[in-house]
Amino acid sequence: MIYRENGQFKTSYAADQQIFPIAQDRWAILGLLLIAFVGVPLLVDEYLFRAILIPFLILSLAALGVNILVGFCGQITLGAGAFMAVGAYAAYNFHIRIDGLPLLASLLLGGLSSALVGIFFGIPSLRVRGLYLAVATLAAQFLTDWVFLRVPWFTNNASSGSVSVSNLQVIAWQIDTPVDKYMFCLVFLTIFGLLAKNMTRSAIGRQWMAIRDMDVAAEVIGIRPLFAKLSAFAVSSFFVGTAGALWGFIHLASWEPAAFSVDRSFQLLFMVIIGGLGSIMGSFFGAAFIVVLPIFLNQLLPEIGGLIGIGISTAGIAHAELITFGVLIIFFLIKEPHGIARLWSTGKEKLRLWPFPH
Repeated sequence: MIYRENGQFKTSYAADQQIFPIAQDRWAILGLLLIAFVGVPLLVDEYLFRAILIPFLILSLAALGVNILVGFCGQITLGAGAFMAVGAYAAYNFHIRIDGLPLLASLLLGGLSSALVGIFFGIPSLRVRGLYLAVATLAAQFLTDWVFLRVPWFTNNASSGSVSVSNLQVIAWQIDTPVDKYMFCLVFLTIFGLLAKNMTRSAIGRQWMAIRDMDVAAEVIGIRPLFAKLSAFAVSSFFVGTAGALWGFIHLASWEPAAFSVDRSFQLLFMVIIGGLGSIMGSFFGAAFIVVLPIFLNQLLPEIGGLIGIGISTAGIAHAELITFGVLIIFFLIKEPHGIARLWSTGKEKLRLWPFPH
């Protein structure tokens, strides 16, 4: 009976509409932020920053963008990797071609460039839906792969298509150590997560969900599909493009178009499906699951193979990852379509009644 809202009365509209209406939720989020901003930098080693935490933060931001489009607006996309690539290469070109442009401006301009490309490839959503829309967004993936490989201007005339950045700095803050990179990405994710949560609870968020549930009925009651769908593509691509810029600048520092292949698009879609469609929290669950699972399998499978006398190669582990992802997606689609976020909500409901069973 610890997790109960008894006695927590709301006396104003602002209190009734706050993001976390239950005091226990507010304290839990504040505690989590305190651990993330203070505890983790003091306790975690360099390997965990590079292998888990920094990728988790950036992919969580990208998953937020995909969830806005797929989970909240119901528009299927297989081009998230393309929008990440647009954000990364656009930010790179702004960074090297405009002298004195701050790093934050380069990253945000990369996100805006991705939003414009997202609006362009979102135009087919006005006429098609479902599998046909997925194919249209997949065309964006193939087009951007070709452009960044064949047009040398985007890569500053690098023959291999590989680009690199260095000496990243925000005002007097030099971002070079894993802790600095982690804190920089954490600030981005906190701001964008709060923005996404508020947008999905606002009027535009309700328009997205109306289009998702039944676009014809939404149009009948006065919602404009043109604005709702294209705004969802723009916001989603902005989030994903900013995440792509962070992935290139902060995590990789040197990258090529293969870093944003179609595999990345499927990976982000898997995050949203496993984490929970139409849930902000589900984006974080899905990103954590997808980032941690390969590392877990890399450690576990060789140990199991050694116990039974079978050598498991790196390629075998990679195939095991794909098989595991496929099995989990089938399981969640059949057993719990709303993903891990729904299991989390069910657990919270049971805590409200604990220790009583009903």
